[in-house]
Amino acid sequence: MAESILDFNKELDIALLDQVVLTFYTGSGSNQQMAQQLLTQFQDHVDAWTRADKILEHSNVPQTKFIALQILEKFITTRWNTLPIETKQAIRCFIVDMVIKSSSDEATLYNERTFINKLNMVLVQILKQDWPYHWPSFIPEIVASSKTNMSLCENNMNILKLLSEEIFDYSAEQMIHLKTSNLRQSICNEFSEIFHLCVEILDSVSKASLIKATLETLLRFLSWIPIGYIFETNLIQLLTKFMDMQQYRNVTLKCLMEIGSLSGVDEYNEKLLSLFTQVMGSINTAIPSNTDIASLYENSSNDDQQFIQNLALFLTSFLEAHVEIVERTSECHNLLNSAHVHLINISRIEDREVFKVCLEYWTKLVRSLYDEAANLRLYNHSIHPTEERPWPRKSIYADILSSLRVVMIEKMVKPEEVLIVENDEGEIVREFIKESDTIILYKNIKEVLVYLTNLDVADTEMIMTKKLQRQMDGSEWSWQNLNKLCWAIGSISGAMNVDTEKHFLVTVIKDLLSLCEQKRGKANKAVVASNVMYCVGQYPRFLKSHWQFLKIVIHKLFEFMHEPHEGVQDMACDTFIKISQECSRHFIIQQTGEVSPFIDEIIHNMEDITCRLTPQQVQTFYEAVGYMISAQSNKIIQEKLITKFMSIPNMLWQNAILSVKNSSTILKQPQQVKVLTNILKVNIAACSSIGHGYISQLGVIYSDMLELYHTAEMIIIQLLAEQGNIAVKTPNVRGLRSVRKDILQLINTFVGCATELDSIQQNMITPFFEVVLTSYNSSPDIIKEAYVLEVLANLVDKLDTLMIPHIPLVLESTFEPTLNMITKDFTEYPEHREGFYHLLRSINRHCFPALLELSPDRFKLIIDSIVWGFKHTLRHIADLSLGICEELIQNINATDSTIADAFYQSYYLSILQDIFFVLTDGDHKSGFKGQTEMLALLFSLVTTNSITMPLYNPSEVTDENMDNVKFLKDYVSTLLQNAFPHLKRGQITVFIDAMLEYNNTLPKFKLEVRDFLIQLKEFAGENTELYLEEKEAEMERKRREERENALRIPGMIKPSDLSLMG
Repeated sequence: MAESILDFNKELDIALLDQVVLTFYTGSGSNQQMAQQLLTQFQDHVDAWTRADKILEHSNVPQTKFIALQILEKFITTRWNTLPIETKQAIRCFIVDMVIKSSSDEATLYNERTFINKLNMVLVQILKQDWPYHWPSFIPEIVASSKTNMSLCENNMNILKLLSEEIFDYSAEQMIHLKTSNLRQSICNEFSEIFHLCVEILDSVSKASLIKATLETLLRFLSWIPIGYIFETNLIQLLTKFMDMQQYRNVTLKCLMEIGSLSGVDEYNEKLLSLFTQVMGSINTAIPSNTDIASLYENSSNDDQQFIQNLALFLTSFLEAHVEIVERTSECHNLLNSAHVHLINISRIEDREVFKVCLEYWTKLVRSLYDEAANLRLYNHSIHPTEERPWPRKSIYADILSSLRVVMIEKMVKPEEVLIVENDEGEIVREFIKESDTIILYKNIKEVLVYLTNLDVADTEMIMTKKLQRQMDGSEWSWQNLNKLCWAIGSISGAMNVDTEKHFLVTVIKDLLSLCEQKRGKANKAVVASNVMYCVGQYPRFLKSHWQFLKIVIHKLFEFMHEPHEGVQDMACDTFIKISQECSRHFIIQQTGEVSPFIDEIIHNMEDITCRLTPQQVQTFYEAVGYMISAQSNKIIQEKLITKFMSIPNMLWQNAILSVKNSSTILKQPQQVKVLTNILKVNIAACSSIGHGYISQLGVIYSDMLELYHTAEMIIIQLLAEQGNIAVKTPNVRGLRSVRKDILQLINTFVGCATELDSIQQNMITPFFEVVLTSYNSSPDIIKEAYVLEVLANLVDKLDTLMIPHIPLVLESTFEPTLNMITKDFTEYPEHREGFYHLLRSINRHCFPALLELSPDRFKLIIDSIVWGFKHTLRHIADLSLGICEELIQNINATDSTIADAFYQSYYLSILQDIFFVLTDGDHKSGFKGQTEMLALLFSLVTTNSITMPLYNPSEVTDENMDNVKFLKDYVSTLLQNAFPHLKRGQITVFIDAMLEYNNTLPKFKLEVRDFLIQLKEFAGENTELYLEEKEAEMERKRREERENALRIPGMIKPSDLSLMG
């Protein structure tokens, strides 16, 4: 029975449709699912739009009417231009009548707001299609109707607001750029009537909802209307009168913010100054400058909070654009100060988004003051300064900047290096997830504090020292206060001169160490310890200049490494590595008063220092000491240090390997596997920081490592045979695979930092390939290590052309085995997919000649895999493949023309077709940038005659004048016409001409492609011809300009072409 709503050959039963809709919205189970299916089919039917009028007139269910409007809206945006003019006008009149009928009654306007809003949107969609060419009287009509009824007028304001948003805010992916440009120009040309209507309402109407709707509509207009309407009328005076009325002040302030943020309007500076004066007068009345805005905000209503947020936006946008005109007017200095006091107070609000608004302004202000101070210093040191000395702006802001220093310290957030946080229960714990938003905010606050310190070092030091004293005497003691202060102290490292920094930091560290002794309780000590470590880690310049202090700090860090409180050991290790990186040289030389370099003491005591650390922390420690060793330039001494440094891991390694050689089944013991993993990770850590010098240690373990790699594989295969594929999920197999991956990662790490490339090729490549490539090729797919592909890609990147002789073996062992794994679907083996394309990119970049030596079948497989890659639904795979394809073609273009022509004859058209496939497929929308760049390259190959042989078979062509350009036009035209039969041939022709014309101007090329993709969503009609003509004219204009420019230069145009120009 219900299925009859899908029969479009008979009249629709509206009551039945209402029943289906109500079942969908209020039913459950199978009935609801059936209703959903029926409604989806109904809405998707090509003739569903023909039912909309009857539904809207006779349905008693609001949801049914809404569905009818959705159907109509979709039809208008996609198929409107297929209708005859009479039908369009009938639909238009129907919608207009409905809008007037629904919105003329005040009760209906408010009770059916959702329905009317949708009705308005349908009308606006018609406007975007028909106005101004087929509905030139729209603006006069809507203005005239607004004067007949206040409710209708209020809704008309909403329509105009929607129209503005659709044209100026949301047009990018909905309309081609010429259409957007025409609509914008049309509304500007006819804006006078709209403007006078708005002014009349604001000047004489008392109805609150209409005034608010008008202000909201005006807000949308202010970003684009001609500025004369703003500054050469009484608009600003009209707006400011609503500032003191609570129900309008938020939208009014937004309007004034739009005006105040306008730039390039210097001729109206007096008007802007008047606006600022009037607004500040209203604000100071509403919120006196001594108000505790933070407390007020916390206890306010949503409307009042919104007002404070809008106040922050107004002040920051106005001052950012026009602060100089206020600074130059001495009688406005009190207002300027008042504005900044308000911003200081708003900055104290506990709302991160509000604070970010203020912070952005503070950053720009202090940066400009710093730049001015720097220029003044240059001026003062100039040989012939002018008589008129520049006026230092920062003197105006001295008190504000001092207050700002306090605010920035109190609002400071946790830096990335700090690993200890207070949780919701008030406990001090280790942080495991880093908040990217907090890290960015820290960097922004740090920037402001650094500028503030440079502007007045003494004031910054005084404020921070006083705050630290209040921590010492307990008057401001809290974990949060101490943290924020120390984070702020650490953030200004390098902003003071050496002597000031020394005095300041000695005071800070002594007080913090004293506080650490003074406080009781593990949590208190952990907080103070974390702050000690953070502060010392931020001042390497000071540590480098004060060896004894550096030594004390390191010993203190070793002490903290024995502290069991969660997070303290992690932070001690992280601070140690940071200091090691910055001060590495100071640990390997013998300092005054010492009997040996400090690194000797560290290596000698390593077992005691690290005895309470977790394996991950031990790895961090080894990486830190590795940085010290890397600073030793004497290779003999460096090698001896490495031998001592790695003695403990090597002893454990030798014992473990001996056990494996005696009985490989020992690898089935999880504890033994864990030992091997930890040793390998320690080696990875050491290698990453030592660099190429690690080669001596690698030589000690390399052959055993490869043997272990093979043995682990044999055990895994045995377990797979015994347990089936489920074995890969067992802890045993996962542990063995972890060992194999760690071996690969160690080799990859060394390759990445190696400098003697010949030694890698001669000593490492052959044994590595014998074990690893053989394993990858022969092992079951489920245990192939994806990281092998990354190591190979890194080897190719590093060794460059030295790898060319090895590429056939690399491809034979990895290419087809991996391709067979990843082409079954788009989801399995994601790491192998990424590694596969990384390897392919590396080979193409560094060993391209090796690809040309492949057999035709193998080379075709390479091309097919690239094409399959850019058809991938994962964006990073698709983008990677597009990049490979573009680089491959560029490499081809740089080779011998015989090779290049053969490639283009075989692959050009198929690649072009596949690029068009992904470009026009909605699932690949994210790859637009790479797709258009690739398309531009393909077209430019033809227009620049880079392809010298015909892309077509001359024996199959009858046109004697056929060339590659003409063939390409015909080929793409046929391709697109077959794929999109709803497009007109003229549209396709103009698009292809644009591709040929603009392929050397990427921004314009991308714009043309984007326009074409928008046109694909619409069925063409007579409107389309308007824009085709404009596009053709634009291209002809460009060609004419190029000819005229060329004619000015003798010899630029060939004599034969001159005769053709006549």
